[in-house]
Amino acid sequence: MKYNERIRAIREDNDLTQQKVADLLNIGQRTYADYESGKTRIPIDNIMILAKHYNVSLDYITGASNIRTEYPKK
Repeated sequence: MKYNERIRAIREDNDLTQQKVADLLNIGQRTYADYESGKTRIPIDNIMILAKHYNVSLDYITGASNIRTEYPKK
């Protein structure tokens, strides 16, 4: 699964709107929609924010792994 498909699936699983996630990332809803559609690449900083928010590993959120593991604790 590509990362843009994964961030949409996770968002929908958590019953969040694009606007809510955009607010979390301090970006516009249109920018976030472009991330999900694959029109714009999401910056790594934002991927890290999403992974921490959803408590999933970077490997899972980027699609490098299909095994859902928790975000690493410090």
